[in-house]
Amino acid sequence: METLSTPLPSLPRYSTSLSVNNDHDHDHPVFLHIKQCTNSSQLGQIHAQMLRTGLFFDPYSASKLFAASALLPFSSLDYARKVFDQIPKPNLHSWNTLIRVYASSPEPLQGILIFLRMVHESPYYPNKFTFPFVIKAAAEIFSLCVGQALHGLAIKASLGADVFISNSLIHLYLSCGDLDSAYRVFTMIGEKDVVSWNSMITGLAQRGCAEKAFQLFQEMEEEGVKPNDVTMVGVLSACAKKLDLELGRWVCSYIERKGIRVDLTLSNAMLDMYTKCGSLEDAKRLFDMMEEKDIVTWTTMLDGYAKLGEYETAKQVLDTMPRQDIAAWNALISGYEQNGKSKEALSLYHELQQIQIAKPDGITLVSALSACAQLGAMGIGECIHAYVKEQGIKLNCHLTTSLIDMYSKCGDIKKALDVFYSVDRRDVFVWSAMIAGLAMHGQGRDAIDLFSRMQETMIKPNSVTFTNVLCACSHAGLVKEGKTFFNQMEPVYGIRPGVQHYSCMVDILGRAGLLEEAVEFIEKMPILPSDSVWGALLGACQIHGNVELAELACRHLLELDPENNGAYVLLSNVYAKTGKWDGVSRLRKHMRVTGLKKEQGCSRIEVNGVIHEFLAGDNCHPLSKEIYSKLDEIVVRLKSAGYVPNKSHLLQLIEEDEMQEHALNLHSEKLAIAFGLQYVEVSQPIRIIKNLRVCGDCHSVAKLVSRLYNREIILRDRYRFHHFSGGNCSCKDYW
Repeated sequence: METLSTPLPSLPRYSTSLSVNNDHDHDHPVFLHIKQCTNSSQLGQIHAQMLRTGLFFDPYSASKLFAASALLPFSSLDYARKVFDQIPKPNLHSWNTLIRVYASSPEPLQGILIFLRMVHESPYYPNKFTFPFVIKAAAEIFSLCVGQALHGLAIKASLGADVFISNSLIHLYLSCGDLDSAYRVFTMIGEKDVVSWNSMITGLAQRGCAEKAFQLFQEMEEEGVKPNDVTMVGVLSACAKKLDLELGRWVCSYIERKGIRVDLTLSNAMLDMYTKCGSLEDAKRLFDMMEEKDIVTWTTMLDGYAKLGEYETAKQVLDTMPRQDIAAWNALISGYEQNGKSKEALSLYHELQQIQIAKPDGITLVSALSACAQLGAMGIGECIHAYVKEQGIKLNCHLTTSLIDMYSKCGDIKKALDVFYSVDRRDVFVWSAMIAGLAMHGQGRDAIDLFSRMQETMIKPNSVTFTNVLCACSHAGLVKEGKTFFNQMEPVYGIRPGVQHYSCMVDILGRAGLLEEAVEFIEKMPILPSDSVWGALLGACQIHGNVELAELACRHLLELDPENNGAYVLLSNVYAKTGKWDGVSRLRKHMRVTGLKKEQGCSRIEVNGVIHEFLAGDNCHPLSKEIYSKLDEIVVRLKSAGYVPNKSHLLQLIEEDEMQEHALNLHSEKLAIAFGLQYVEVSQPIRIIKNLRVCGDCHSVAKLVSRLYNREIILRDRYRFHHFSGGNCSCKDYW
């Protein structure tokens, strides 16, 4: 055991009847030894001697030892608590110290419980030092009701005007998302200090109120309060939220003019502002000038490159970082995933697992699962789910939502439901994801039932929930139910319908063939119809072959988005379906002259953890010869079973029948089906993801192939799932 460099003197016996205000006692040599302690062993020796001499039983002396055990760098919370529990009558300073320590610990709730115990068991009433600590504890657990109660107690104790308590309350209310209460406390402070202004400016900036944050900064200057580096971090955050580069540059020059101390945190805030405002040139210049850099600096730079699509440079930053942590990997993985580069995201995720520099966390897994959902890579998604189980990672709501979304979009609604029912805690996003999953699989009734159960659990639906519920009604043809939910949104749930909800309603009416009612609905909209609204009507016109309304919808759609090639394709499909080939030819000529190109069909299929992509007419796959040979075999078997190609789904005008049939056979999903029949195990479904709507001919082919080859085929297009088994399809045919 380590010993003190200066031996402890023999301590005299201490009588607890002596007054604690005795100056001689308070200058006791033991207090000097407490201050000189450098480790817990030395403190333990002093503790033992104080117990032997009786000095520990004086509240003031005990508070000195307790404060050291709780606040010194080597302190242990467990030991400090034991010391506190040994004190017969802790003084107010000791109570405050214990609350303070717990408020900053991983167990802030204990700080609140200690506070309650002090109020009920001790002779002391909370003072101006008590409230900031216990309010901080309430903020740490995001308990608005506890914070409000503490606010009331502070007012009752005539301490409501204390600036330190007020600053703590501002932080509490902001942490709990109550911006109005925070601002109300702020305005009630008589003499605001720099902390008051900083708390409010930073809180407003972080919650998206950038204009108000900057306005407050100007008021701060007008009142003669000198901003510091913390102030400027908040102001720069507001600039980043506004994406206002010019304002951000002005703030940086202001910092220089005013001589504000620029530490690493402020430098990182400037760097973050530049990257979020899209000025990598400014960011790179600052980055190169920074003498000190930490992991936040490097990650901010990496994230900036990734979000602007400069992935190679972002990867170079990652590779040259002195120390890589998981946040840096997450920035690049999520950058890939959020910009539609799902294959690259999963490739980087696999690299992370192989080199084992950092351990994937919840954010990593959410991004990887989202990439799997986009690609339909259920095998990889299942491996990630297995990793979660192996590592004992607890499913929070974010991870649960991602797993449900992945399984749903990969075509296994049963596994999505298994995940949903396996967790105890479900927030609105978990419920909404499950409703969306059922909707995209055509299980509209089940989705509506789940929505009812969600409300029974007192979870309040949000805007996304209603979008998913209305989609469920659309896919299942539940017109009456869709109208009911839409009409209840604002009066019953207090959610004003947005453009997505209006688009869903047009889709519900249009799919059901109520085209005139859909047009009337659009005309009565209280908001300007968006491209998605007219797109929904145009899609419905394609289903039902209504040329007149299709032309109307296309005209409005192109007024809003002149370069929308999908509008031309949909209208062309309507013309083709009704035999108006002159219209098809006219549209194709217009697209050729204007340089617009039809989005190329792309189908993906996962086999043994590898994603295989097929484009229409693709011959780039290394197994193309075998795939086309299988496709020829499929066509022969289809024709022998009575299959007749549906040539109305051809966009181009092709006069020869053989060429028309050949063009249909080159659709990407047919190539993927041919590949799947050869390389997906017979016991497993063939899962295919297509980026565009599946045409009616491919739908018919998939249905017939499922019967002739006795295979289950799950085909997801841009809008929903098509499940084929034994020649049957679980979805309604809208062709």
